[in-house]
Amino acid sequence: MLDADTASAALGIELVDLAEGRAVCRMTVTGRMINGHGLCHGGYVFLLADTTFACACNTYGPVTVAAGAEITFVAPARAGDELVAEAAERTRYGRSGIYDVTVRGRDGQVVAEFRGRSREMRSDAPR
Repeated sequence: MLDADTASAALGIELVDLAEGRAVCRMTVTGRMINGHGLCHGGYVFLLADTTFACACNTYGPVTVAAGAEITFVAPARAGDELVAEAAERTRYGRSGIYDVTVRGRDGQVVAEFRGRSREMRSDAPR
């Protein structure tokens, strides 16, 4: 799935670790990701967390997509920071799941907490 994700690849997001229901990805904040306050734009932090969530919830085989997600920004990231996102499955029920992603920056400081809700696609659903 990640091999076909051109949006994540364009931002330099790398998959670091993958296991059933878990994933770790990283991304370096570039100058093009900086907002008008001189900080990493929250959309890029969200995208890193969302990509990591997608990797984790697709470890079981069936195509799985986001049904919803929310993020809490805790601390700023700046140009040059390497952000590391770690996703962990909290529960799966039927075709749905809940995953938490922690994004960390410098010295392991929490930058954001993300919660995603997944939904497995039916095998007969159009793509």
